[in-house]
Amino acid sequence: MSDSPTASSSTDNPYAVGEATTPTDVDPGVQTTNDGPIDSLSHPSFIGFIATQFFGAFNDNLFKQLLLLLAIPTAVAATVADGTVIEGAAAVEVAGELTDGPAAKPAGGGDLQGIATVVFGLPFVVFGGLAGYLADRYSKRTIIVTSKVAEIVVMGLGLLAFLATPMIGFAGLWIVLFLMGLQSTFFGPGKYGIMPEMLSGNQLNRGNGLVLMTTFIAIIIGTAVAGPLKDSIVPAGVPQMQAASGLWIGSLVCVGIAIVGTITSLLIIRLPAADPTLKLKAEYLAIPKAMRTLLKTDTPLLIALLASCVFWLIAGLTIQAVNSLGKTQLEISDTKTSLMVSLISVGIAAGGAAAGALSRKLSDRVVIQIGMWGVVAFCAVLAISMPGGQHLLGFGGSIPVLMLLGASAAFFAIPIQVFLQARPPEELKGRMIAVMNQANFFAIVMSGVLYQILNTILTSADLPRSTVFGAMAVLFLPVAIFYRPSLDRTVSPVAPATTTPVN
Repeated sequence: MSDSPTASSSTDNPYAVGEATTPTDVDPGVQTTNDGPIDSLSHPSFIGFIATQFFGAFNDNLFKQLLLLLAIPTAVAATVADGTVIEGAAAVEVAGELTDGPAAKPAGGGDLQGIATVVFGLPFVVFGGLAGYLADRYSKRTIIVTSKVAEIVVMGLGLLAFLATPMIGFAGLWIVLFLMGLQSTFFGPGKYGIMPEMLSGNQLNRGNGLVLMTTFIAIIIGTAVAGPLKDSIVPAGVPQMQAASGLWIGSLVCVGIAIVGTITSLLIIRLPAADPTLKLKAEYLAIPKAMRTLLKTDTPLLIALLASCVFWLIAGLTIQAVNSLGKTQLEISDTKTSLMVSLISVGIAAGGAAAGALSRKLSDRVVIQIGMWGVVAFCAVLAISMPGGQHLLGFGGSIPVLMLLGASAAFFAIPIQVFLQARPPEELKGRMIAVMNQANFFAIVMSGVLYQILNTILTSADLPRSTVFGAMAVLFLPVAIFYRPSLDRTVSPVAPATTTPVN
């Protein structure tokens, strides 16, 4: 399942701990090459793999966006006739039901998107290292199939959680969202680690490109479909706890998609474990000693990692800010709000292609500078509201700016990610990816915390929701001013082979 709708490595960040090794022991009935068991991307096993990860990413973003759209109005306190205020996760727009007047209109405060972001991202931070260990200790095919079966269970629990919302509030949905993140945490290493084992060397680059492309498509479609699905299920003006109970139908759709994804996962070729004798060590659950040593001695690598974290902090804030802007300030439908969010990923995909073309003519440093200042500029434009709270751009004007914001983010993030993957010594590249993703997801979790803080401030000061984009521009401005990347991809001078065993 994909976790991050804002960037490719966003929206579905892998935890590939350790270098994937080419298996030496394959099923005798499988046609193999010297480099791996599959020598064609048209092989049913690879097609099944692509379909499996596509349905996972689609399902992840569909369910998560449904919950985020639901979290905004349901979190707003509703004032009833006698002045009593209902607050917290169980807050509903009950004023219209208990009085003859209209329900209390959300003022833009109190939405629970930040909590949802923290709940979903936390398993990646806490269990990412363990997931990477298990993906090396056991067959990655087994990890993938088991994760997909778990996805069916989690989506089924989501159906029950939606039905139970009027009785227990958001508690059940938070548990399901955490389990979704946990399922994605264990799916990621299998998904990305199996490719070097499954594909022959000359097909690996093309295979990675197809995975990246289909992941982006799944993120865009899954996010975009969430709004129309919610609008078609829940009529406008329905009290939000009733709306939540009605969304069990949307969760039923997710269950069906999970079943299809599990069936396609069975097509994946059987492969042995990369290291069946690998012993679990405490350092696998955190940052390995070799990586701590590498980051301490390689300053450019450490600074690039921190810059990547700032990007993901901004990316996490962007999703929540756009949802809140659309539903609270622009007062548009869930369909249009989800479209705004999904178009950020369209911008990222286009920006990634443009950044690759520009890097052939300009240095990566220049491409990154363009991206950094683009992020600051477009966030600043999105922040502007007119007197009275009317947004300067509105729905139509925000769309091209959001796409340009996504493209700028790609200009900034992609060269840094390539540097983080290329710079470490060969034997530490896999663990560098693991550390990078744990750090990035920690930044996403912190984006949820920061969003809740900003939400409280904006509500208290009665500021428009677009102000969140202004805070993002201010937060990113020091990075644009002071970050001067050193992108020499020469292998780090640290000699990890003498300090870190392969296991």
